Amino acid sequence: MGRSLTVEDMTKWLPWLGVDLEEIGPDYVKIEFNPNRLDFCSYAGVARAFVGLAGWKLGLPSYDVKKGQVVLKVDPSVLKVRPSILGAVIRGLELDDENVRELMEMQEDLHWGLGRDRIKVSIGIHDLDKVQPPFTYLAADPDKTRFVPLDKAEEMSMREILERHEKGIMFRHILKGATRYPIILDAKGRALSFPPIINAELTRVTWETKNLFIDVTGLNMPAVKRSLNILVTALADMGGSIENVTVKYPDRTENPPDLRPQQMKMGIDYTRELLGLDLTEAEIIRSLRKSRLDAKKAGAGTLNVSIPAYRIDIMHEVDLAEEVAIGYGYYRIEPTRPKTVTFGAPNEIFETANHVRHIMIGLGFTEAMNFTLTNDDIHYRKMLHQISGAVRLANPVSAEYTIIREALLPGLMKNLMDNKHESYPQRLFEASDVIKVNEKAETCTERLLHVAAVSSHPTANFTEIKATVEALLMNLGITGWKITERKDPSFIAGRVAAIYFKDKEVGILGEINPEVLNNFELENPTGAFEIYLEELLRLKGR
Repeated sequence: MGRSLTVEDMTKWLPWLGVDLEEIGPDYVKIEFNPNRLDFCSYAGVARAFVGLAGWKLGLPSYDVKKGQVVLKVDPSVLKVRPSILGAVIRGLELDDENVRELMEMQEDLHWGLGRDRIKVSIGIHDLDKVQPPFTYLAADPDKTRFVPLDKAEEMSMREILERHEKGIMFRHILKGATRYPIILDAKGRALSFPPIINAELTRVTWETKNLFIDVTGLNMPAVKRSLNILVTALADMGGSIENVTVKYPDRTENPPDLRPQQMKMGIDYTRELLGLDLTEAEIIRSLRKSRLDAKKAGAGTLNVSIPAYRIDIMHEVDLAEEVAIGYGYYRIEPTRPKTVTFGAPNEIFETANHVRHIMIGLGFTEAMNFTLTNDDIHYRKMLHQISGAVRLANPVSAEYTIIREALLPGLMKNLMDNKHESYPQRLFEASDVIKVNEKAETCTERLLHVAAVSSHPTANFTEIKATVEALLMNLGITGWKITERKDPSFIAGRVAAIYFKDKEVGILGEINPEVLNNFELENPTGAFEIYLEELLRLKGR
């Protein structure tokens, strides 16, 4: 920042940037930042925001992208494997071991936060002076292409890297099904990078490195651009000079990085109403400038806001209002009581859920907390149910999470499968939400509270799980319920029953079908129940 700074200064001011203090040391503070602020993955990024909040530097940071000579050619062969690539050159860096470590940590933060663990985006950072442009990005034969991967001393083929190198084993699933693998070569045919797996040892970055070549590859061009912008602006703030790279695709040419600011309209009255502050136009503009944005009057009651290329988190006018609050200073906003005659209280359904949790723990069960997202295989096929009308994700991240659960029991069965190496008996429960389709609701869905449990051990049976249900209902003050035999493919015929209360089915209990146990790779008999808790409580209140 070019200024002296004490630990007390950082402790006082950093939280107002929206970060949490994890630890305070004699000459440092450790912070935790939210994934939306990936520009905080470097010291430079935090310092850039800090000087704005302190009022030392206001407005949009300026970055000069010089015209470079480096060319990167994209071969058509790679477009079906990993189609997007951009690059940049950073010159004149003064690095030490700490800077190099920070650079690698920044790279991994971007892999996780934007890249979805390298699937969507992966980054390569190279010592430019050890290779010779132009570079070529192509798909190569995995058995014939060999190089020395990072942290190794022996040459390996690309297939051997996936089979033997630690990073190859960790990330080989990304290239599953590919017959040719992506690689970046220099003018002499030497490998720089095998994205998204590993860089070559040849281009290792050390404290002696002065000039960097950066490649960013991925499946999604907007994410590739955002990652590159965050990285190069941080390196520029660390003292580097940015040069563009000419990326020649078969059908077009790109000249990244593009650091032109994004433009967005902002309503003054909207901001005032949202923040509850009667700010003048000048105060709003100054607050935005303290958040390292710029703003100009665009018309009556409207501002035109310029957003720097590294601020990928600003997507809506409400985000701009938040920047106004940060620049104005949350510490300056006086808390007031809501203009109501009552105070908030816990929702009855959540109090009941906590009561159920205490009862189940008292009955010897351990609580599980599963994702609401699941897939057809776990939720239906393994439970021997027909696939039905669950809420489906339009654009799922993976095949593991494609639907929203309609029941808790399949998740508990998966818990047993994942923990079959642990000692028995295993007794698990979950009290949480399921999502059902309801065309009459505003969102066409409704959240419903359920409780489910499983008991797995060599002598588990119908009687044991029925006794657990009886104890739970008795402690909830439910009387007059009854069980009626029913059919369900997840349970053994003749050892499954529906739970009825006031002539409405409110749950199911029984012994799990051996075929279901086999599907989940379980050997012990298992008793289970699931109660539609919200429906039960609604009926009780009649």
